[in-house]
Amino acid sequence: MIDADVRNAIHQLHLAGTSLRDISRQFNVSRNTVREIVRRQGAMPNTVRKDKIQIDADLLRRLYDECDGWVQRMHEKLVEEEKIQVSYPTLTRLLRELDLGQSRSARCDHVPDDPGAEMQHDTSVYVVKLAEQPTRVVASLLYLRYSKRRYLKFYRVFPRFTMKCFLHEALMYWGHSAKTCIIDNTNLARLRGSGKQAVIVPKMVFFARRYGFEFLCHAIKHANRKAGEERSFWTVETNFLPGRSFESLEDLNRQALEWATVRMHHRPVAKTGLIPANAFEHERRYLMELSPLLPAPYCSCERGTDEYGFLSFQGNFYWVPGTKREDVKVLQYADRLKVYQHRQCVAEYPLPADGVKNGRFAPEGQPAPRHQPQHRKQSSELEEKRLRALGLDVAAYVDYVLATPGIQRHRFLRELFALSQQVTPAVFVQALQRALQYRVVHLQTVQRIAWLYLSQCPGQACKIEVDESYRQRPAYLEGALTDEPDLSRYDQTLGENNDRHPLESEDEKNG
Repeated sequence: MIDADVRNAIHQLHLAGTSLRDISRQFNVSRNTVREIVRRQGAMPNTVRKDKIQIDADLLRRLYDECDGWVQRMHEKLVEEEKIQVSYPTLTRLLRELDLGQSRSARCDHVPDDPGAEMQHDTSVYVVKLAEQPTRVVASLLYLRYSKRRYLKFYRVFPRFTMKCFLHEALMYWGHSAKTCIIDNTNLARLRGSGKQAVIVPKMVFFARRYGFEFLCHAIKHANRKAGEERSFWTVETNFLPGRSFESLEDLNRQALEWATVRMHHRPVAKTGLIPANAFEHERRYLMELSPLLPAPYCSCERGTDEYGFLSFQGNFYWVPGTKREDVKVLQYADRLKVYQHRQCVAEYPLPADGVKNGRFAPEGQPAPRHQPQHRKQSSELEEKRLRALGLDVAAYVDYVLATPGIQRHRFLRELFALSQQVTPAVFVQALQRALQYRVVHLQTVQRIAWLYLSQCPGQACKIEVDESYRQRPAYLEGALTDEPDLSRYDQTLGENNDRHPLESEDEKNG
């Protein structure tokens, strides 16, 4: 099944006048398929297969080991011995999905510095201050060997999907691609082996083929095979990071883009005096030109919707339009999300800024949902603000508790605020002063301290501040005509409590 983005790109190229032959070569699909997509104007066919063959993955792996990777023999054993009628193309597709199969091995020989022949990619970990907070980030850099052109971006983490997004973003920014991409023996693109014996992950082979290049691994401990890339990271450490301040990850990437594509692009290279901008104009003729309609990479996942129509994704909640609460498919791109339901895109959201969690998002131009997501975490900001307003002693205890590892922040603050509503302010402050003195962070112990102070003076009535304006409220005036309630049983209960023996203090127990 060809993706919707690829179908749309094929249709747009056809409208732009590109021949069917060129489109077929660029996307590695048959001309008949291109004609069918053009006939449908890029729309996805709404078909459901009833004869889809499901083969156990463990069976395929066992047969692959028994047949030493020979797919033809695997097909014979499946049909003859296992009695599974499967076509040979279907079997090869299933093997590709399981990352089983052979790929071209990469060579790491020294090659001349020819224009359009090579680009290099690598990552490096740095600790950068974001808003004065030391943060671990991963720098990803793509380097054109001949023209010395660079593209730099920082990430929190760098999985395989992020690698695809970065390469797509960099190559589409340049508009061209070299024939080979030199990498180290990273498991993001390497399936097994190393150096000349390295086998590239089939998914990454297909990804690179779309942009007209192939991955090549250099030998272990042979990093000078991509010396230009390693030197570029040294330039990042000594020229870009020092003397700069960054407010967020977005600010860091904005400055990195300007530094790599503007400042360094027009700065002469040491010793040779080569200017990357001028060299790239010469190298452009030898590079493979990319179509601006190439679809961006994405990864898909299934999500369910709660009773209010929200789906959760990476700590945030997104509303699904409509009244049906069915499972949806979420396509994650580098900068946005697409929500599909029955092969129809029902919503599209830009990804939130770095660090945003527990957010609630709804499509623009539509009424905001009235309800909150079912599993959204409730903030305790209001409770914390009211606790700090009770005095410096309470604020000092709150600061101590929040700095203690292992404390459930929101739950503790809510329960502590509830305790402040159950006792008088004076007793509450005294209890927290004693808890801070003895470094008590267990809430039940704080409650026992508060009840201890109450029991030591049972005969004293608690002073409660009453707002006398309550008599003018409409609810009070409306209820003034009703009969007075019988509260005698509460007086009886209060008398029984006063007859009880007060709790002993902790000092008497220790004595």
